[in-house]
Amino acid sequence: MIVEVLHPQRLWALLAVPILLAAYLGLLWVKTSSKRRQGPSSLDGLIRKQAGWKRHAAVATAVLSLVSLVVAWATPVGFIEVPRERATVIVAIDVSNSMKAEDVKPNRLVAAQTAAKEFLGMVPKGFNVGLVIFAGSASLIVPPTVDRGAVSAAIDKIQLAPSTAIGDGIYSSLDALDLVPPDPKDPDATPPAAIVLLSDGESNMGKSSTGAAQAAKKRGVPVFTIAYGTPGGYVVDRGQRMPVPVNHVELQRIADLSGGKKYSAASASELKSVYEGIARSIGYEKVQTEVTEKYVFYALLFGVASALAAIALGARWPS
Repeated sequence: MIVEVLHPQRLWALLAVPILLAAYLGLLWVKTSSKRRQGPSSLDGLIRKQAGWKRHAAVATAVLSLVSLVVAWATPVGFIEVPRERATVIVAIDVSNSMKAEDVKPNRLVAAQTAAKEFLGMVPKGFNVGLVIFAGSASLIVPPTVDRGAVSAAIDKIQLAPSTAIGDGIYSSLDALDLVPPDPKDPDATPPAAIVLLSDGESNMGKSSTGAAQAAKKRGVPVFTIAYGTPGGYVVDRGQRMPVPVNHVELQRIADLSGGKKYSAASASELKSVYEGIARSIGYEKVQTEVTEKYVFYALLFGVASALAAIALGARWPS
């Protein structure tokens, strides 16, 4: 797929295509009209009639070859995915009391811990990974590091707490990016970063998640949100059954405002799939590259097809 061309002014040459087609159709009309006026020739029965489709195919493929050559001349560019060498990922996990709901087995927290640790193995080894947890407030547990063991051990030690402050979780994640160790090869470089935020509820205290998402956008840090849990999730508090549904609206807004993407997971297997998708999104970047060769190949292919059709029109093959 062409994203753009480096020399768009050269595409004016495509105006030759409708001119050539109009000339071809005009010649066909003149030839047909002439035959109708003159009647059938005495030679018509002697000369082998050629199939009309061969003539049309020769013209069509010649035109397509011309189009491909013009596009190649304009220097088209597209995008390819290449692995990133460095980046920073902050994993932000909601540890509010609603995470003890058992709609995801064995419960939301345990399944989230397992999936988060598996996610560490999906992220390229050269990436720095940090861990932030949030409930009524947010805490940076592990600053960005390539030590996966330290992050995994910290995930195992997560404890539940009351309330949910998603905005605080995002702000703490942004602050954690200031602690990214410099690249020894290029100390002044700022590697790309992203926040992967998992939550099963909605903010009920702390800073605005909308403002936090806008701050992330300003810093060029997309927030990938995961709405985790089922609509029927509940916890028992003091003998009372308390519903804890997921707030998809808030998490969608955060993703949209920050330039990230919102996912949903209602089971441990779905959460693993979501993390796999996020790992690929973060681990690869789209790089613009010239694709002239592809259109030269198309031109050659159509040119050969046109030549074969033309040969078939004039050749008498042995019978």
